[in-house]
Amino acid sequence: METILYYFTGTGNSLAVARGLSSVIGDCTLVPIVSEMKKGGPIEPRSDRVGIVNPLYFFGLPSIVAEFAQRLDLSHARYTFSVITMGGTGASAASSQLDHILKGGPGKRGLDAAFSIRMPGNYILMYDAPDMESLERTLMKSGSRTKEIGEMVKAGKKVFPPWSPVAALVHHLVYSRFIRHVHGADAKFFVDDRCNGCGTCARVCPVDNIRIENDRPAWLHHCEQCMACIQCCPTNAIQAEKTVGRRRYHHPGIAIEDLAEQQGK
Repeated sequence: METILYYFTGTGNSLAVARGLSSVIGDCTLVPIVSEMKKGGPIEPRSDRVGIVNPLYFFGLPSIVAEFAQRLDLSHARYTFSVITMGGTGASAASSQLDHILKGGPGKRGLDAAFSIRMPGNYILMYDAPDMESLERTLMKSGSRTKEIGEMVKAGKKVFPPWSPVAALVHHLVYSRFIRHVHGADAKFFVDDRCNGCGTCARVCPVDNIRIENDRPAWLHHCEQCMACIQCCPTNAIQAEKTVGRRRYHHPGIAIEDLAEQQGK
């Protein structure tokens, strides 16, 4: 059975999971969501299985994933599923959000299954990256969980996380505010004297939100808050309030070139 895996990634977690799922499921095509969003009209995958892999943002979907879901027609698929990668909790709220959007979309077809995988958190604006011991432990568990999910997908299991009133409430209170301000939130980013104008930040930005001007990044205010620019800067020069001194993280199995390929760079 052919499978299409759509993914959105900032620092590599969701791409690593998509690759891991592909190795278990077999006959998979990985498609970056950002590349699909450059096309006009409905997105109609002609595949037996369709999966969506993306991170959790404040108990909800990244803005671009929500917009993608509004255009996605899953009426031709026999089995549909999502995988939420997360550093904390709240995947049930994001899965419900995605299912609701898809059912109201052009195909009027929601999810057959929804899964979540705990990954190292990358939201450096709020917290430090995990230390090496915690990082290795989390990645080992995530690898096992990815294999488990891949086997359930192959078997066509219909699994959905139970509704959580707490997650739903937090989604309502926190996510709505986040999503209203997400694109302009890059106004808080700046560079210090360590910036060497290498352009890595512009290469890894999945939504082309950075332009290099006078050997310095300039943010264009259609940010997704994926943290790729901060986390992947080779000199740790990109900062925001409270990020100075915090550890940086991007998935050790995903190279800068892999992140750049998401945008075809």
